[in-house]
Amino acid sequence: MAVDVRWATTDDAEALATVLCEMAAHYRQPPLDHGRAMAAAGQWLGDESPAYPHFALAFVKGEVAGLASVAIAHPGIDLERLMFLKDLFVREEARNAGVSEALIGFLAGYCLDKRIGRIDLTTEDWNEGALRFYDRLGADRHGQKIFLRLSGEALRTAART
Repeated sequence: MAVDVRWATTDDAEALATVLCEMAAHYRQPPLDHGRAMAAAGQWLGDESPAYPHFALAFVKGEVAGLASVAIAHPGIDLERLMFLKDLFVREEARNAGVSEALIGFLAGYCLDKRIGRIDLTTEDWNEGALRFYDRLGADRHGQKIFLRLSGEALRTAART
């Protein structure tokens, strides 16, 4: 099955919103209102810099099949930019059709073209399918880092310090 992957544009707000709603359910979050998701998608895509796009969308037969949400970080201790893969999600009906591989291949090609040295990512410890997928790609389980989050009151407190 042919999978077409490209960076999302403002014209893709509906497709992005559709995937975001399905992704929230998959990751055991409260249902996401489609109108709210559509407004956020439109804003995010309108704010994107062409130099650093944030959403890659995969399409199969013209229908959105999945997304990759990324950020580019500038040099750390190794003086090499990196791509952080925040989310890789494939819609239920498109699973096992090569969509994940197409998204990762697209991102890896972009990294090589833009001299970005690596892709870093996390996945849920319960997501066995994702862990198997990344193992098949040869991804290293890197170090013993602990994923932390500042949100809600902790974020507000940090902003005041």
